Amino acid sequence: MEKIFIGIDVSKESLDICIKKGTDFSFEKIDNTVSAVNRFVKQFKKEQDGIVLAMENTGRYNVHLYEVLEHLTWSVYVVSPLHIKKSIGLVRGKDDKTDAQRITSFIEKNYKELPLWKADSQALRQLKVLQTERNTRVKMKSNLKQQQSDYSLMKSIGMDKKIMKLNKLLIATLDKQITELEAQIEALIKQDEELQEQAQRIRTIPGVGKVLSWMMISKTNGFKRFNNPRKMACYAGVVPFDYQSGTSIRYKPKVSVFADKELKKTLHMAAMSAIQIDNDLRTYYLRKVEEGKNKMCVLNAIRNKIIHRIFALINHKTVYQKNLVLP
Repeated sequence: MEKIFIGIDVSKESLDICIKKGTDFSFEKIDNTVSAVNRFVKQFKKEQDGIVLAMENTGRYNVHLYEVLEHLTWSVYVVSPLHIKKSIGLVRGKDDKTDAQRITSFIEKNYKELPLWKADSQALRQLKVLQTERNTRVKMKSNLKQQQSDYSLMKSIGMDKKIMKLNKLLIATLDKQITELEAQIEALIKQDEELQEQAQRIRTIPGVGKVLSWMMISKTNGFKRFNNPRKMACYAGVVPFDYQSGTSIRYKPKVSVFADKELKKTLHMAAMSAIQIDNDLRTYYLRKVEEGKNKMCVLNAIRNKIIHRIFALINHKTVYQKNLVLP
């Protein structure tokens, strides 16, 4: 059966769709609603197993598509916008229709090399929403705290105390909401036996706390999206790569800028915590620094080690023990 390739450019209100059958392209634009998506997929009843569909990952705007597609037998791919952008090379011009066609051409060339999308469980969906809400408030709180240093400039006009009071009230409100969201996340994980077991195993690693455990579970879709710690380390941006060309251009290995910066930051905090307490990661850090290694390079190695230990504990269904050797 000849495959049909479908690329969807997702926005909040609408979906721009490009359909390629053979060498022919056709285009549709529908509302981003469950009912509209259901009407669209009905036209492909006879070709259910021959359809390859791709869309960019746009967060919440993909929800209605997910709700319909999880019940179909289509081959569905959710691709990073950056991956598509880097793959299509130099282009000129941009609009939603053109973007949909570019996604279609991209998936036709690359679908054999990409992982298929799988629908998350209800618990994972809720976990990701709660984490997003928590992260939003954490960033708001951080911004408000940064503003406090500027309030001294308003002292001459008598506004510093009033603004500072409002700032602190808002921070207190955010603190309350963050605490409430964290309690909901913990309660959600405790309701799912598999997620609770994963969280408990992860947190036995020195330096690893609840926030990193939540993040690792959601980023890996309960350790089903990534089954290899090296891939996860690349995704988190903690793997150094060589940069050289011929004999004249040679740089020290460095990590890529294309990474999940939120995860990388949380891993860094875990590494900083790990080297403050007595464990083999601290021993490793002190030994490498004494040998003259750059401290940030050693911390990056510890971030990498934390990822590998997390996967080892999950894969071998055990908890962290000092000097534990896994088969």
